[in-house]
Amino acid sequence: MQASTVTLRLTEIFLSLQGETSRAGLPTVFVRLTGCPLRCRWCDTPYSFQGGETVMLTSLLARVADYGVPTVCVTGGEPLAQKNSLPLLAALCDAGYSVSLETSGALDVSKVDPRVSRIVDIKPPESGEAVRNRWENIAHLTPHDEIKFVLANRADYEWAREVIQAQKLAQVCPILFSPVQGELPPAQLAEWILADRLPVRMQVQLHKILWGNTPGT
Repeated sequence: MQASTVTLRLTEIFLSLQGETSRAGLPTVFVRLTGCPLRCRWCDTPYSFQGGETVMLTSLLARVADYGVPTVCVTGGEPLAQKNSLPLLAALCDAGYSVSLETSGALDVSKVDPRVSRIVDIKPPESGEAVRNRWENIAHLTPHDEIKFVLANRADYEWAREVIQAQKLAQVCPILFSPVQGELPPAQLAEWILADRLPVRMQVQLHKILWGNTPGT
């Protein structure tokens, strides 16, 4: 497929500090694609479900380059809901960027360029979308990727703890635990992790601490 014929539906592109994952704090260009088949109860980007602008892949690459930073995150919505997210990810890698993909874990990640760091959600019960978890994805993950659990309460935490053990996730890749903002106090989650000596990295959303729930930050 020629890059000159590839189009994507884009909600926004912006420069910010990465707020999550092992890349937290790094200046990063965020490419937020439009559309998502899930409706997680605590989604903080519902504005990305619809709308956006149709852009050529070549134009989008030029816009990324204009920011002049080496780290790029492709996010959504659910980026993999657009088939042309795959050539986008490959093109970003070809251009020399350090690329991460934030995905819901409901769609197949096996065809994503192996140079991309895949940040794969596993949805707990309180998300309302636990039935959408694509467990087959775990077999495709490597130490270059990361698994993320966003947790709302003690029941979610215990569910995630059991999944880590049953799926032997600590042997697959780094594991991230995040508290749902306004529902689970971060200090409470930290205490549970420490009590159980879980092999996970706790994170809070740095961008929200700095700028609140403002789109494009």
